[in-house]
Amino acid sequence: MTFNINSGTAGQTVLTFLKSNLKISTSALASLKRDEKGILVNGNHVTVRYVLKENDVLSVNELDGEEVINESIVPSDIPINIMYEDSHIMLVDKPPYMPTHPSRRHTDDTLGNALAYIYLQRNIPFVFRPIGRLDRNTSGISLIAKNSISASYLYYAKQNNLISKKYIAILNGKIENNGKINIIDANIKRQEESIITRCIADKNDKNSDTAITHWRLLYSNDKISVVEATPITGRTHQLRVHFAHIGHPILGDDVYGEPSEYISRHALHASTLSLPLQYGKEIRSFTALPPSDMLSAFEKLTGLSFDTIIKK
Repeated sequence: MTFNINSGTAGQTVLTFLKSNLKISTSALASLKRDEKGILVNGNHVTVRYVLKENDVLSVNELDGEEVINESIVPSDIPINIMYEDSHIMLVDKPPYMPTHPSRRHTDDTLGNALAYIYLQRNIPFVFRPIGRLDRNTSGISLIAKNSISASYLYYAKQNNLISKKYIAILNGKIENNGKINIIDANIKRQEESIITRCIADKNDKNSDTAITHWRLLYSNDKISVVEATPITGRTHQLRVHFAHIGHPILGDDVYGEPSEYISRHALHASTLSLPLQYGKEIRSFTALPPSDMLSAFEKLTGLSFDTIIKK
């Protein structure tokens, strides 16, 4: 990655430039400083104290070294849909039933395994850096940082609400609503004696976290309602807990609702992601339609094509 220094950035130290433009983390900066080719100006190695001059060319090495690769993630030849990729990020349309991270019960069937295989074929070091994590049974757009520098920037962007993700959910029951934005503001905490499930908590409960969801109705009949939901906070199981809280659990959610004959998972899909590309130089939105199981469930319960509501 190279930067041409102009009159607006001349006079800054390399450290100031990297922190202000890349929002670089302490750990990523330390890695660059250890690398002889980590930070170059006009082809020469410099320290972060170097004062940039007009017409300097600053080069930053984005590539991961062999010492940081995820050797514990086994490469698996699993087909995945890469929606977008550049030198900084990758967007993947994760299918349902695929965990994001490997675990004791899922050692070779996760998104991490699939990406490890792709990196192996490209003969480049693999470090798995998902920004956020979708549940195993939640489908949709997953954001992956391709190096420590982009990971630093994306975490900054996420914390500062520069990244927005919207979900499509099919809910149980009819909702009477005019399509305006609605807000669920209800704290969430871990269910007692469970490491997985969550529950609604009093706002004064010190063990709870603030959780806010914005949503709008796309369709409703006597059996189901379809909503577009934006989690303003990112709590574990937030949308599933919040919609169960208002009396409309997600269709097929056997933890916070009940199983469904129409779909064998909770009908939740990360459909839209908006984020800054190229370290803030461009804002783009990406969309992934729900997979076939959600489309089929909707059509069986409504007699309609999903296309009729998604355009609203």
